[in-house]
Amino acid sequence: MSEKDKLRTYRGKRHFDRTREPIGERATKDEAPPATDEEPTFVVQIHDASTMHFDFRLEVEGILKSWSVPKGPSPDPQDKRLAIPTEDHPLDYGDFEGLIPKGEYGGGTVIVWDRGTYRPTSHDKRNRPVPFGQALEDGHATFELHGKKLHGRYALTRFGGREEASGGAAKKPTWLLVRTGRGHGSGGSTPDPRRARSARSGRTLRQVAEAPDAPTWEASGGERK
Repeated sequence: MSEKDKLRTYRGKRHFDRTREPIGERATKDEAPPATDEEPTFVVQIHDASTMHFDFRLEVEGILKSWSVPKGPSPDPQDKRLAIPTEDHPLDYGDFEGLIPKGEYGGGTVIVWDRGTYRPTSHDKRNRPVPFGQALEDGHATFELHGKKLHGRYALTRFGGREEASGGAAKKPTWLLVRTGRGHGSGGSTPDPRRARSARSGRTLRQVAEAPDAPTWEASGGERK
């Protein structure tokens, strides 16, 4: 599937002349993204929409695979955090911070709580590396985060099947996001999202919502502050 097709659901839910979210110009070509020696990126955004939640996103094959994590990622291995898959997002979305107008899909305030890179660590039973996209497809992927706040090894594990039918309608599979290794994290617990500060601007949700110069994303794809 091309990157353009991967973003079909994302684009279909938004009016880019109103939301100022990135349309994903870097993910419209059919060819696979070029291989690089750089580690893929991750971002965790706090989204104050109809319900407050964290959005956990991992760069995979030219897009951001995304999960809504109601309680946010935890640095505590004892905390198993529910992660609900959402539509793939463009890589540009990793920089998005600002306001989505009320009445639009996902209307509310968004801040970049953490961001950085990650190292895939999934292996098969013979201890051979497994491509990260394949590991996600198989339902269990391990990785090591190198963020400003989150560090260490984590795992995403799907349960309940790839897709469950309920009354003839497809039901999204459910995942768990769990810390699997020791190391330093973000102070030992996930912060209160309303008091948390952006890793990008240093602002809280309220400050971004109230500031006239809060960073937003122009419909043309250019950023302004």
